Formats: sequence, C-alpha cells, structure tokens
Amino acid sequence: MPSLTTDVPAPQPVRRGPRILFIGAGSQGHAYAEPITRLHLGQVVAVCEPIPFKRSEFGQRYIWGLSNRTPLPHEEFADWADFVKYEVNRRERVKSGEIKEGDAEFKGVEAVFVTVLDELHVPVVKALAPLGLHIMCEKPLATSLDACIDILGAVTRGWEVLGRKTVFGIGHVLRYSPHNILLRKLVRVERVVGDVISVEHAEPVGWWHMAHSFVRGNWRRQDMTAPSLLTKSCHDIDFLMWLLCSPASPNSPGTPHVPSFISSTGTRNLFRKARKPIAAGKATNCISCPIEKSCLYSAKSIYVDKLLADPENLDWPLKSVVPEIEDLYFNDGKPAAEKRLLEVLAEDYKAETPDSEVKQRSWFGRCVWDGDNDVCDDQVVTITWEDDSLPATGAENGVNGSVAEVGALNGRAAKTVLFHMIAPTEKICERRGRIYGTTGEISYDSKTISVHSFATGETINYPTETAGKGHGGGDESMAESFCKAVEAAVSGEMEASAAQRHWLGCEIEEIVRSHVAVFAAEKARKEKVVVDWKDFWEVEVDGRLKKQARA
Repeated sequence: MPSLTTDVPAPQPVRRGPRILFIGAGSQGHAYAEPITRLHLGQVVAVCEPIPFKRSEFGQRYIWGLSNRTPLPHEEFADWADFVKYEVNRRERVKSGEIKEGDAEFKGVEAVFVTVLDELHVPVVKALAPLGLHIMCEKPLATSLDACIDILGAVTRGWEVLGRKTVFGIGHVLRYSPHNILLRKLVRVERVVGDVISVEHAEPVGWWHMAHSFVRGNWRRQDMTAPSLLTKSCHDIDFLMWLLCSPASPNSPGTPHVPSFISSTGTRNLFRKARKPIAAGKATNCISCPIEKSCLYSAKSIYVDKLLADPENLDWPLKSVVPEIEDLYFNDGKPAAEKRLLEVLAEDYKAETPDSEVKQRSWFGRCVWDGDNDVCDDQVVTITWEDDSLPATGAENGVNGSVAEVGALNGRAAKTVLFHMIAPTEKICERRGRIYGTTGEISYDSKTISVHSFATGETINYPTETAGKGHGGGDESMAESFCKAVEAAVSGEMEASAAQRHWLGCEIEEIVRSHVAVFAAEKARKEKVVVDWKDFWEVEVDGRLKKQARA
C-alpha cells in the first residue's frame, strides 16, 4: 500500500507567472497588460496612476474586475512614491514577523512595468532599483543622455548592493515583432545577401499621427520631453543597431560592431506658423477657425468626423483626448461623447497665458500651424561603420559562418545606414526599407520581406506573422518575453542575467548603446558636425560613469 509517511512534499500551488505592478495606466500600459492577462503570462496585481478614472478603469480590466468591491490598499496607488513607501513598510513588517510573506493580502510584487511619461522614468526607476524588482521600462529610457547614464548607474549599483542581478528591459518593441525577428535572421544568421553594404530605413510617422502626438500632444516640446528622434524614432535607431551592431546571437555574446561616425540633419519643416493659411486669420483653435471645414488638420474633422464615427476607434487616440470616451459613448450615447469631445477640443490658450501653464497639458484643438511645438517633423540620420575585423568565431558569423564564407573581415565590414523620419505620410508608423548586400538585396515593409539573389535572379517573398496589434506584434511579444524572463529568474530556473539574454536578447549596456546613438545624432544635427563614436562614447558615457563612481 502507498506510504503514509509525512516526508512526502506537499503539493505546491501552480504559479501563474510573476506578480506585476503597472506604474502608469495610459495607452501603453494597456498595450502590455492586455496580452499579459489574456495569455496568462503573469498576474497584474496593482496599479499606480494619479488620474482616478484611468486608475479605476485599469483596475477593473485587469485586477479587481467589474465587481463593486472596493480595491484593496495594495492594489491601487495614486502615485508611484506611495507604492515605494508601502513596499518598504510591507518588507519591514515581514522582517519583524508582524505579517507573513505568503499571506495573500500581503504578497509583494515581483515585476514592474514603468509606463509613465518619459520625463518620470528616472525618479521611478531609481526608486525601484534598490527594491530588487524586475523592471520593464517603456522607451525611451530617459529624456537626456545624462539621465540614461544615471539610470544605468543606479541599476548596476543596486545589483551590487543586492548581490544579484535583476531582469531589466526596455520597450524597444521592434526587436520583438515576428516580422523583424525573421528579417534579422535572414540578414545576420542565414546571410541571404552576404555582407551588408548599406541600409535605407524609413519611419513614416503619419500625417495626422504627427499632429496628434508631436504638435498638439505630450511630445511636442523638447523642454517638456525630448527630441522627436528619441521620443518617436528611438525604436528605429535601436532596430538598426540591433540589426547591424549587436552580436548575431544574444546567447553567445560577442563584441559588438559599433559605428564609427554619425551625422544628422533635420528640422521642424511642416508644422510652423509660416505655413498657416492666410484665410485662417488670427484663429488659433480649430473649433473657431473660419476655414475649419476645409483644413486637412481640422481637429473636429480628425477626432469627431473620422474617428468617433467608428466605435472601433474609441481607444487611442481618442482616449488621449477624453479618457472616459468609451464610457460616454456606450453608456450615454454617441451625442454625449461628441459633446464632451468638442468641449475639450475648444479649450485653448491665449498669448498672455503663462508658458508654464501652456506646457502642462496637451491642446488637441490647437491650430497645428500656430502651436508651441518645436520638435523635428523631418529628419535624416546617417550611421557609418568602418572595417573592424575580429578572429573568426561561430558566434560572430552566425550558424554556418566561416572565414571562407564571409571573408577576412569576418562579417564586420564597413557599411552605411540612412534613416529617415518623416511626418506627412499616408502610412502610420508602417516602417519600410531596403538592405543592399554583396550577393543580393532585401526590400521590406511592415508586412512583407522580399529577398532578391544576384546569382540566380530570383526573388523570394517570405511570409511574416504578427502577434497582437501594437508595433507588428512587438508589444505582445515583448511583454511575453519579459514575463518569461522574470518567471525563469523568480523560479530559480535561470540566473537573471541568463534569463535576460535568453528571453530579451540584450543586456542593459545594449539598451544604453541604442540611446547613445540617438543622442550622438542629435549632437550632430544641432551642432552641424559629424560625431566620432569612439570619442563621443569615451567622453559622454565613460566620463559620466567615472563621475558617478567618484560621487
């Protein structure tokens, strides 16, 4: 008969992935929380959000449900600092024996998604780092190079104090879309066009998307956030650095082939007062403008006539204008939603309004030709690599690479990238480009990849996949990869650094390197110079880290 001894291990509860806190309940927070909940990748157990409606909506969707129960104290916080204070106190109570870590009411979180405004990333991440939590920070890491290095120093110092690493990711979601993973495999592992000679890559921002986010919205001013190359196109610079700079296999780290020079030109060309139609007169708001009905960028036309006409469009960008738009539409009817939308669009500032007040919020009904925006709507970046050969290794060359196949330069030959960010486009953020190699050419957009062989004259079209909606499936895939990395680290299956390399494919240093490329390009644009990568890194990165260490 079966043994009745008590040394048989008691059955352990099945884990449902890491326990996750979201700091920020905006559109990007929902973009990550939704697939985590739907795919059971983890448990969203708490939210920090200062706007009550957004906090309540997020909690009802992912945490406490649609029941009428009052959220528990550990499930919602009005401010991220409130959570930090709560968590420090909770740990002290556990340590003193007042409460038990395993008690359902007092369980801590294991991972945090930081999806607040860009300028808040530094204080939030620096406050979280000493707690030893696994962190996924929305892009960009920070709004200045100094702040990026500050985060790097805070996280690595936190690891030293803790005596262990944690998983740290960044929302560079283009890396995680199935389409781009296949594209990189074709280029770096299978080497279908030989050595890369040159790349042309474009991000078409979209005519009304640029107006919404970078002329009227949160990212319109550099003194509020950062240059548009960082806030909008750091995705693309990271994609290009990942494609050409990072080692072919993240699981066999090698020496990155870093750029040699970076240059850039760009300006606010389209959305400026010089292009304001004469017939608009002194009007500064669409609702009161005499040519509103004929203006391409009429806020009423975009938000009310086009977007509100379709109930499928009630998420972004309408929720950026009126967060409660869905409730109004479905509970009170379309006329009520339209009325509230028009009220918000009619809000405007005057010439005498203090600038400190103007920059505190978005003005979605403001004339696009007469606003306070100053970020580029047309920018070109050129990144140049020089020959940088290393001894042949399988890790550097890919699966089948050898010196005979790739040449004496071992796949690290000179190459050039031309990146173009442009606002007035039909496509909305549907990237496109061409890769020119020694043996063939690749053309791609957000849905297709075509490889042409010079030797055979044949063109092969590769089918691509998507996972979810955002960024070609990159949002969902990145959230999944992060949760799996954290679960592997929390369960003890892998050390955090190994889990990060396996699931996220990069270390924090690579995250920072992509940001450095953006800031180097901005220096080149503003100062009209060509930036030497080695010198820039030595001064701006190593110099800052040494200064931190001395401090």
